[in-house]
Amino acid sequence: MENFKMIAKTFFGFEEILAKELQVLGAQKVEQGVRMVSFVGDKGFMYKANLALRTALKILKPIYQFRATNEQSLYKGISAIDWSQHLNSNRTFVIDTTVHSDYFKHSQFVSQKSKDAIVDQFRSKTGARPSIDKDYPDLRINIHIDRDQVSVALDTSGSSLHQRGYRIATNIAPINEVLAAGMLLLSGWDGQGHFLDPMCGSGTILAEAAMIACNIPANLNRREFAFEKWNDWDNDLFDQIVDSLLKKVREFHYTIQGYDKAPSAVLKAKDNIRNANLDEYVSIAEKNFFDTEKTTQGPLHMVFNPPYGERLDIEMERFYKNIGDTLKQNYPNTNAWFITANIEALKFVGLRPSRKIKLYNGSLEARLVKYEMYEGSKRAKFAQPD
Repeated sequence: MENFKMIAKTFFGFEEILAKELQVLGAQKVEQGVRMVSFVGDKGFMYKANLALRTALKILKPIYQFRATNEQSLYKGISAIDWSQHLNSNRTFVIDTTVHSDYFKHSQFVSQKSKDAIVDQFRSKTGARPSIDKDYPDLRINIHIDRDQVSVALDTSGSSLHQRGYRIATNIAPINEVLAAGMLLLSGWDGQGHFLDPMCGSGTILAEAAMIACNIPANLNRREFAFEKWNDWDNDLFDQIVDSLLKKVREFHYTIQGYDKAPSAVLKAKDNIRNANLDEYVSIAEKNFFDTEKTTQGPLHMVFNPPYGERLDIEMERFYKNIGDTLKQNYPNTNAWFITANIEALKFVGLRPSRKIKLYNGSLEARLVKYEMYEGSKRAKFAQPD
C-alpha cells in the first residue's frame, strides 16, 4: 500500500501531544503546525489514526494544491482534479470551506464555485451529475484558502472525531471529548494510580480517563467514519486494524471515581459510562465535592471541569474559595488539575498553581491549572532528609 500525506486537526495547545500520539502510533514524517499536525502513512494507518487518536478532531487527506486569485482560476484548479477517482455521478458530496484571503471573502461562494466545477466535469463526461447532501454525503471535501494558495483535501473522518459515540446523555455544559482527552494527557494521566473527577457532570472526563488507562481506542464506539463510503473502502483491512488495536488494551489496577451533587448528572454519567462499556472501571456517586475527603491510599490524580458561570449560575468567589479549601484540608498527596475560562476566579482558590496552560474551551480562552497538594505541609516535605 502506498503512503500519502495526511493532516490531523486539533485544538490550540494540543499540537505537541497530538504529534506524540502520532509517533507512538507509528506515523512517519510528523510535523507540528498551528491547530494541526501533518504526517505520512498508508490507508491502514488512516483507519488507525481515526480509530485511535484521542486529540484529533479530523483527519484530512490532501489531494491537490494550486494558486487562485479569482473565480476563474478557482474553477480551473478544481476542474484539474479527476473527480471520478473519488466520486460517481450517482453519489453525493458536500464541500466545507475555510478562507483566509483578500481574493476570496466568502466561504460559501468558494464552495458554490467548486461544486459547479465538479458537477460540470461529471456532466460533460457522463451526462449525469452527483448531488449535494449536507447531512450524510458519500464524500466530504475540504477546501482551505490561505491568501492565493488553495488546498483541496478529502475528509476521512466525517463528523468531528470528538463525537465518540458513547455519550447519549449530556448536562447543561458538557465538555468536548477531545478537550477532555487532551487535558488528561497534558496532566500526565497514564493510568498508573487512582483517579477522581469530583464534578463529573455527564462523565466525559471519566470515560476518557478510563480509555487512556486501559489503552482502549478513543473512537471504538463510533458508528461510522467518512472513509467507509469511499470507492476504495477495505472492510477486511479495517477489521484487522481494529483487532490489532484491541490486542494492545491493558489491565487497570486502580480506581476511577466520579462525584456530582446533581442526581440528574449522576444518572446521565452512569448511562454514558455503561454505553462506553467502561462500567467495570468507573464508579460514580452523588456527592458534593466540598463535603468529601480523599478515600484512596497513595497518590491521587484529579482532573475536573468546574462551572464557569458562563452557562451555570454560581456564586463565583465562594465557589472557587471552596475548591481551594477542600483540596488543602481534605486531599493530601493529590495532583489536582482543572480547567476554567473564568481566569479572574482563580485568585479566589487561595493556592498557588504549579502550572498554567492556555487552552480554549470552544471560543472561550481558558487555563488548565495544576495544584500540588502535599502530604503534610510543603515545607515539611522539602525539609525531610534524603
